[in-house]
Amino acid sequence: MIYKVYFQESIKQVPVREKTKTVYVEAESERDVRTKLADRGYNIEYIEAVKGKYLEYEQEKPEFDVLEIR
Repeated sequence: MIYKVYFQESIKQVPVREKTKTVYVEAESERDVRTKLADRGYNIEYIEAVKGKYLEYEQEKPEFDVLEIR
């Protein structure tokens, strides 16, 4: 499944909407997403599953690029 992750680049950074970034990750669960991104030092705000029509919509965006972290 593909998940959209909203995050700040540093764990020390306070979440501010204007500085929030997103990344798409292929994983089995939200826990798996957190495990895969743990070494990057992100301050994860929110993780949401992307599927169905929402996935089709996201795939149309030029910045849609799924990270396949093992």
